[in-house]
Amino acid sequence: MRQTDDRAPRGRLKIFLGYAAGVGKTYAMLEAARERQAEGVDVVVGLVETHGRSETERLLEGLEIVPRRTVEYRGASLNDLDLDEVLRRTPRLALMDELAHTNAAGALHPKRYQDVDELLDAGIDVYTTLNIQHLESLLDVVAQFTGVRVGETIPDSVVDESDEIELVDLPPEELLRRLAEGKVYVPEEAADAAESFFRLGNLTALREIAMRRVAQRLDAEMLAYMRTRAISGPWAAGERLLVAVSASPLSERLVRAAKRMSDELKAEWLALYIETPNDATEPELREQALANLALAERLGARVHTLPGSSVAETLVDYARRRNVTKIIAGKPLRPRWRELVRGSVVDRVIKLSGPIDVYVISSGPPTSASRVQLTRPARPWQAHLYSLPPVVIATLIGWPLAHHIEPTNLVMPYLAAVVVVAVYLGRGPAILSALLSVLAFDFFMVPPRFTLAVSDTQYLLTFAGLFIVGLVVSSLAARVREQARAARRRELQTTELYELSRELAGAAGPETITAVVRSHVRQVIGAEAVILLRDADRLNPAPGSEGVDEDELAVATWALDHRRPAGRGTETLPGASHLYLPLLTSRGTMGVLGVGLPEVDGALSATERRAPEAFATLAALAFERVDLAHTANQLELLRATEALQSALLNSVSHELRTPLASIAGVLSSLRGKGGRRDDPGLTPKARAELVETAWQEATELNRIVGNLLDMTRLESGALRMTAEPIDLEDLVGAALAQLDERLEEREVKIVLPSDLPPAAADSVLMVHVLVNVLDNALTYSPEGSPLEITGSRDGSGVRLTIADRGMGIPEEDLEAVFDKFYRTSRDHVPEWIDASRGIGLGLSISRGIISAHKGRIWAERRPGGGTVMSVALPASPGEGESGAAEVS
Repeated sequence: MRQTDDRAPRGRLKIFLGYAAGVGKTYAMLEAARERQAEGVDVVVGLVETHGRSETERLLEGLEIVPRRTVEYRGASLNDLDLDEVLRRTPRLALMDELAHTNAAGALHPKRYQDVDELLDAGIDVYTTLNIQHLESLLDVVAQFTGVRVGETIPDSVVDESDEIELVDLPPEELLRRLAEGKVYVPEEAADAAESFFRLGNLTALREIAMRRVAQRLDAEMLAYMRTRAISGPWAAGERLLVAVSASPLSERLVRAAKRMSDELKAEWLALYIETPNDATEPELREQALANLALAERLGARVHTLPGSSVAETLVDYARRRNVTKIIAGKPLRPRWRELVRGSVVDRVIKLSGPIDVYVISSGPPTSASRVQLTRPARPWQAHLYSLPPVVIATLIGWPLAHHIEPTNLVMPYLAAVVVVAVYLGRGPAILSALLSVLAFDFFMVPPRFTLAVSDTQYLLTFAGLFIVGLVVSSLAARVREQARAARRRELQTTELYELSRELAGAAGPETITAVVRSHVRQVIGAEAVILLRDADRLNPAPGSEGVDEDELAVATWALDHRRPAGRGTETLPGASHLYLPLLTSRGTMGVLGVGLPEVDGALSATERRAPEAFATLAALAFERVDLAHTANQLELLRATEALQSALLNSVSHELRTPLASIAGVLSSLRGKGGRRDDPGLTPKARAELVETAWQEATELNRIVGNLLDMTRLESGALRMTAEPIDLEDLVGAALAQLDERLEEREVKIVLPSDLPPAAADSVLMVHVLVNVLDNALTYSPEGSPLEITGSRDGSGVRLTIADRGMGIPEEDLEAVFDKFYRTSRDHVPEWIDASRGIGLGLSISRGIISAHKGRIWAERRPGGGTVMSVALPASPGEGESGAAEVS
């Protein structure tokens, strides 16, 4: 896994803002673009709509225009922006008309402002145009005074985060004149526009809103300038707004009002949805509330969801904990008598708010559509039908007792029936059960029986008490049941996240992490997941995860590059089959988690995204932990390598210096004083001894360098061998011949049975192995002690053993002697051993060569003292057969 975060600096966005079509936004944008082009800036036209205006078309002359792409939609061919071509072209400045435009189906993004955002992410500056009525927060305001509900809107954050806004203004009277002259719309469309939207009052109001918006922006820039320059002034105290979001579709108006108020106050604002037990059992109400919460999030609010049985208390408590200064609530729509009976949430909030200001926003009378959405769906008739059996059972229990005890004592079985229905069936069936209990009690238990008539009026109080107590008990029991259900749901999610985090904490590698995450996504969300990890500049399936096709990979790559969710349930490529979430960490983006959600309408709410985002966050941390562990291991390996290199340099420098010093001393003696070669002080015998010493030291130096080169070739896989039949007697003879001088005073006992088959090995390399083993035996055994070389069969192969009567090897070091640079501790070496010889590579090289022959070498302690080295090799399959193999 490799992660990089080298992103180009974000481009700058300039918005040419107007209050209506025809004020000259596009014209002003093109004029500014031509000025930038004259300055040498690379400018291209991504998309500009001229609407047939000749003066606008003339300004396009000389500007490079990116060809549009053709999209087939409902049998018609549409020309739309080719975003990929603009990104490929990578100009310095791109012109994008009509920021609030909705793209044709099949485009990368459903909205043009999202295309602009991607261009900005790519480091491209953008000029664009926008009318003020397309801001989401002004939707209700514009609809109120124009009577027209704008269909295309953009989040206010797009304008708020822009780098520059230029107001393009034109007096309304002049705009109406241009409209009449056909310079805004064609004559047929102009007449309709003048009758509906383009009225003087509407244009004047829109113009004022646009000017106010730009004035707010200038005011904010001035305050920021004063703060950065430490200019003294009256600084307003920080405000924080909280808007209460409910399931009512009228909450949309409340959210937009809160957004406008936060802009005016330059304050942070929060949106809170309190999930009551009723909402938990009514999916339609909950979905509507989450949709309103999603609107608040799009407008820039920080959204939260909390469970609570009391809306007012939960709201005020949250406001106090978050240091909120103003609470925004909606005016109740219920009739006044219902507020008197059941109480008003707004009144309760005002009483509990204390120093917090409470703003009550009037939403006006709800439309019929709103009433339909607010109507709770009817409960299944089966639940109400099931409320009857408990009442029947209570009657059967009380009937035999009715003749022996007072009827008022028979109320308890009916109350028990109501409680049972409330716990298992809910509030509605419990209320019906309470009513049926009153009727059954009157009909069967109260004289005169089998009639609803009452002979004693005191029973009327009993009926009322039974019904009221039944209602209270049913409400409390139902509320407890609903709260328990909501708590179980939250507990399940919390438990799953805890289990996921616990299992990920113990995951040792990417494959385990992938399996754990996919399993939990399947359990909690009921969907399949894929994990794609970043490798350089592309995404590859994580170990244990399936891959995706090219189209899905493109969506996942977009989410990776832009560090934002994409795919199903988002506003970016919602037609994808998965929701792709980037795995974000402090070190960059590790990859992408794809969750195969079912078909959804529109974007997911913040609550619906919570579980997938939690999985993505935990997975990202787990992959980062594994990546950090891998990096730590690499650093540890590098540290060990550096230590090994240091040990090698120390050992090699010492071992090379010794023979070189001897050779230099010999040459210095032979050279004589003053450089004369005929030094009379050296006898012929002395000269011969010096030459012999130099020869021995040069031979030792050659052996050390040869070992180093052999080890390098073994580790790099460059050592080649040729396997051929080798007679063990010839092998032993060749090795002893190379050590002839060191073996002058040694007795070597050789036992090689005549029926031993030849070994399949490389003769040159095997002689080298045997020389290293014999040299080790000669070094660590006393002078004059014998050596024994024995051959035998080893299963289907052959074995050679070299035994000495030396100091032996400690039991714990029998394997370590084959490690690189292993040297016996000098504390345990007798004085008669020259421990300075060698650098600890001979036996390690021997094991490498033997392993390449598919053989083995090992050491054993010899009874009576000494060491036994054994070499096992495969036997040759037949005389004359040979083949080449590369040692790796």
